[in-house]
Amino acid sequence: MSSTKVWWRRGAARIAGAGFVAALVAVALLAMSAGGSGGKYTVRAIFDNAGNIIPGEDVKIDGVKVGVVGSVTPTRQAQAAVVIHINNPGFQDFRADATCTIRPQALIGEKFVDCLPTQPRAVGAPLPPVLGTISKGRDGAGQHLLAVAHTSSPVDVDLIGDIARLPERQRLTIIINEFGAGLAGRGKDLNAIIKRADPALQATDKVLGILASQNEVLAKLAVDSDQALQPLADTRTRVADFFAQSNTVARATADQRGALARNLADLPAFLRQLGPAMTRLGKFADQTTPTFTDLGIAAPGINQTFKNLGPFSKSSTAFFKSFGKTSKATGDALVASRPLLDHLQTLGDSAKPFSSNFAALLSSLRSTGGLERLLDFIFLGAGASNGYDSLGHFLRADLVAKNCVGYAIAPGAGCSANFVNLTGTASKASAARSANTTSLVMQRTLAVLGGATPAQAIAKFPGTISNGAGAGSSSKLTAQPVGGSSAGTTYYTPSGDSSAADGALLNYLLGN
Repeated sequence: MSSTKVWWRRGAARIAGAGFVAALVAVALLAMSAGGSGGKYTVRAIFDNAGNIIPGEDVKIDGVKVGVVGSVTPTRQAQAAVVIHINNPGFQDFRADATCTIRPQALIGEKFVDCLPTQPRAVGAPLPPVLGTISKGRDGAGQHLLAVAHTSSPVDVDLIGDIARLPERQRLTIIINEFGAGLAGRGKDLNAIIKRADPALQATDKVLGILASQNEVLAKLAVDSDQALQPLADTRTRVADFFAQSNTVARATADQRGALARNLADLPAFLRQLGPAMTRLGKFADQTTPTFTDLGIAAPGINQTFKNLGPFSKSSTAFFKSFGKTSKATGDALVASRPLLDHLQTLGDSAKPFSSNFAALLSSLRSTGGLERLLDFIFLGAGASNGYDSLGHFLRADLVAKNCVGYAIAPGAGCSANFVNLTGTASKASAARSANTTSLVMQRTLAVLGGATPAQAIAKFPGTISNGAGAGSSSKLTAQPVGGSSAGTTYYTPSGDSSAADGALLNYLLGN
């Protein structure tokens, strides 16, 4: 009975201490904004027990600190309201299935809050709704409320150890007896309390639920495992030998653990340098891929080139030997040609202005069409002095080669051109002959040009043509058929002492 009184006294002292702590927390809350979070993401998590959690403790998600505990206050339901501030923007999105657990952080009893913003789910599955906020007029208005069903508080190891010794063992017995009497007929409530009090039970229930939902997959896994393990069973000797060899490798590695430790110590620095190097190597590979592709296509030709390079090198040896001999023989000649090269350079320097002007002239002719106009002049001039009809080409102008072509001061024999006043019968006779000869040739020529045949022209304009050497000298043109008496084409051959101009003209006009 005395031990029971001592226990109740200690319990009252603990309650008084808790009340004092609650008063201190209330004073601290008066200095802080009750519902505001200064723009931060604030979650008000309700716990059954928040022992050793104080403001300023860490809030972590998967071991990463994302916030701090803002305040810890008791609720009207004899629970603890832990206000946590999430400072990391990447985790300010708690969902309706979020959970928080109080876990030990150090051996001295320090705790932290471990949260999970949402439960894992399959890829593409829809997200649960966001965590609701507390309405105005209630404690923590504006904060996101995480109900007690989504929180858990572990039982400290020292409390578990205390129940094994007196007087805590006796106290636990009394508590269990009293709880047994007080919880008679409330098994469901006790079950819910036990589940909330022990996170391991909650996790076990989740695991069992997942296994129950995947029972078909597990059954198939068992069957597939038998099929996968059957080959291993058939080769169990090799598998055992693998483990034996692994033991040998492990021992050899252990003997070199110093070098291995140094390698592992240098590995982070190596990996830091390897990353940029691999990035540059990847870029280089991307840039050289087209080159190597082209080299792959050209590889057969390159191989053939290298195969032919050997015979080519042997053949070129004789060439270079001959070239060396030739160089020795021509060396003196090349040296002796230096003065000539100097003169050529001087000539080039002197001809440079002319070349520039000539180039400008040619450029001007090309740009203005001067060359085309020159060719037009030649063509049109040739057309003006030459003609073409049904018989062939003919000259519009003819130069008669006689003794009068050359310029002479005194008149000579055979020339009827008089540049001075001449007197005498011989001079008048010569002039008359010249005029008669010229008119007779011209008349016959005009007749042929008019369409008459040479025979018709001679018959129409009879007479003899004098060569101008004297009054008694004359020559006759003899008409001879070409190809025999049946041929219709006729050409004329002048006598040996005539000027041959008239026969040549008629032969040209007839196309002979």
